[in-house]
Amino acid sequence: MSSTLLEVTRASHEEIERLERIIVKDLQNEPASSKDRLFQSHRVRGMIDTITTTTEKLIDIYEDKDNARKDEIAALGGQTATGTNVFSAFYDRLKEIREYHRKHPAARVVDANEEYEELLKEEPRIEFRGEEAFGRYLDLHELYNEYINSKFGEPIEYSAYLDVFSEPHKIPRKSKLTRQYREYLENLLEYLIYFFERTEPLQDLDRIFSKLSTDFEERWSNGMVEGWENDNGENGNVPTQLAVIDLDYYSTVEELMEVGPEMLKEALGALGLKTGGTVQQRSERLFLTKHTPVDQLDRKHFAKGSHRPEQNGAPVAPKEADNSKEIALLEAKLRKICELLHETIVRTKENVEKKQALTYEEMEAEREEEEVQADTESDDDEQQIYNPLKLPMGWDGKPIPYWLYKLHGLGQEFKCEICGNHSYWGRRAFERHFKEWRHQHGMRCLGIPNTKNFNEITSIKEAKILWERIQERQGLNKWRPDLEEEYEDKEGNIYNKKTYTDLQRQGLI
Repeated sequence: MSSTLLEVTRASHEEIERLERIIVKDLQNEPASSKDRLFQSHRVRGMIDTITTTTEKLIDIYEDKDNARKDEIAALGGQTATGTNVFSAFYDRLKEIREYHRKHPAARVVDANEEYEELLKEEPRIEFRGEEAFGRYLDLHELYNEYINSKFGEPIEYSAYLDVFSEPHKIPRKSKLTRQYREYLENLLEYLIYFFERTEPLQDLDRIFSKLSTDFEERWSNGMVEGWENDNGENGNVPTQLAVIDLDYYSTVEELMEVGPEMLKEALGALGLKTGGTVQQRSERLFLTKHTPVDQLDRKHFAKGSHRPEQNGAPVAPKEADNSKEIALLEAKLRKICELLHETIVRTKENVEKKQALTYEEMEAEREEEEVQADTESDDDEQQIYNPLKLPMGWDGKPIPYWLYKLHGLGQEFKCEICGNHSYWGRRAFERHFKEWRHQHGMRCLGIPNTKNFNEITSIKEAKILWERIQERQGLNKWRPDLEEEYEDKEGNIYNKKTYTDLQRQGLI
């Protein structure tokens, strides 16, 4: 019965309307936890994809390129080759329906609402690594190892890498034209896009990048792309200092080989040198021009009929300019997606710093506590608790009594500059925080041991002054053998080491 084109059209419209109602119903439910929110977003995303696919099929039906829909409508109206006979067409359709029900007497009407209601209970399968903690943190360890082992990177800690990976404009421009940097940039961008699609499935990243590409083209033509500004170029042309392969940046032939065979070939051709051979042979031939003027090279290195240029360098073909533009676009996309993931990056850094101050047992206990808390949140389907005074929650998930709130002074705020101006509410929480990971990390960054001497110290300036005084006091109490080590002569007189040595040199003892 659903084989006719009009019935398929009607069923498709019905499916779209049902899915739209299911989406509205799902979004009206407030998720109890971040995990439920993620499941809800992926369910809605799946239904939106289904609506998009169904709509595309409907567009093909309405365009009616093969006139199938037009013929079916004409047949329903009784239009045939011999003329129009409405009653004949009506009874033919009635006969077809009766014949169908005679062959399928057990056929029943299926309530589609039940099938669609099951979609609200579905928990989509989302793949996350263990380090990502179901989308709460980033896992950049592989890319971090790639960064510190590259020539454009530097040996830094993982926590410091989380600050610099989103700032590619700070990398020297000479290091960006290598194949190694481009592969690193592509891998980093691919991971961040994949992570963003898993944690924010309702965001249209293609539209964001499309708008970014349009703005990038305009800024590139004006030479205003961050990290790629033209010093004396116009309309996006590569500036003069980038129009040559500056051999001063390469100390060995192996480093020059990373430029690539095509670029080496073009550079050699521009100098009039032979362009054949392996990548190593081309690099060795071009590397000769670093210390030897081109006009003094042996004639065997030149191609036949070539002219010797005077410049110690090789103009770069437009292909290199295109390569620079592609890398700059990758960097622009990286900065944009880092803006979208800013909260996740900050949360990841805090988690890394926190782990550095915890033992293995404490990390395991915290992980188990987070799992229990997540299960408790997902099982809690109660209504939002009325809390107009915004009192802290107790162990039972309800606001604590107001008298208890006043007794512990939880309305009193204490700020600690060492902890990054973090606020602590109540005297008890303030005193306890001196032994917690955040304060310990701040003291470690200042190079000061976190001892009892520094309790109640929240100012960086005061902590430094106290540490200087402690060091001075330790210097006064230090053992000084010249003044405190005692010596006795034959007559029983007691001297310190310095006096005894002086008298002994003078022959008085």
